[in-house]
Amino acid sequence: MKPAPFDYYAPTSLAEAAGLLARLDNAKLIAGGQSLGPMMNFRYVIADHLVDLGGIPEIAGIALAGETLRIGATTPQRELEFSDVVAQRCPLLKAALKHVGHRQTRNRGTFGGSVAHFDPASEQPMMCAAHDAVIEIASVRGTRRVPFAEFGVDFMTTALEPDEILAAIELPLWPQGHGWGFHEFARRHGDFAIVAAAALLALGPDGRIARASLTLAGVAVVPLRLREAEAALIGHAPEMAPIEAAADLAGAIAPLADIHASADYRRHLARILTGRALADAAARAAGRSVP
Repeated sequence: MKPAPFDYYAPTSLAEAAGLLARLDNAKLIAGGQSLGPMMNFRYVIADHLVDLGGIPEIAGIALAGETLRIGATTPQRELEFSDVVAQRCPLLKAALKHVGHRQTRNRGTFGGSVAHFDPASEQPMMCAAHDAVIEIASVRGTRRVPFAEFGVDFMTTALEPDEILAAIELPLWPQGHGWGFHEFARRHGDFAIVAAAALLALGPDGRIARASLTLAGVAVVPLRLREAEAALIGHAPEMAPIEAAADLAGAIAPLADIHASADYRRHLARILTGRALADAAARAAGRSVP
């Protein structure tokens, strides 16, 4: 299949792109094109106008601003995967990116494109949920900032209006020495997750858990933060008993069922993978090596 005919635009500034999106009917944005391209080829998506964001320097790149990692929307996944800043300050993201597609797709696919596409089994929206990201959105009306918890509306549906552009993602960073863990089950490496689990832990001066973040992907229409399990960990030593209790809470969710996995199987995976991710995070927070 080939896409339906469309007009192509290559703006060189965010203002120009926003202007095009505001005045063109049935326009779509393209960055890496790893999702939109196939959808247009199969004519799941038919656009009259295609606005390419790849030539806009102001919405690309990685910047460390204090304790916040700012990622331009068109930053390739491969650039993040090999960034020293990401490896040192946001290691959970680096670990998750290794599960995103394959090297060829990560060379083209962009972080912002995946967040805007908002597949609930994708690792990149999951990382935004885990880090309580803030999404920067631009249009001819100006810029607005949306907490990630308010960004996802429903299955593959976000708070972006038709004339808005996702410009950047800001990830508040965890303190140096925090623990992290990421585990995913997919049918083949590079496939979308059937279930993925991400854990972040920070210990207090007494060596007990002072802060926790637990996130699942592939189980709901949006990435799922396990708030009850997080709260249950606070104040405990990073030992197996509280980890297993938190994993049991993960296994009590009511997940989606589809052609890929039943709800019962996803519950099982949620419990197992959360336990593994938490065990890794606890070990790293305590200064122990993880294979």
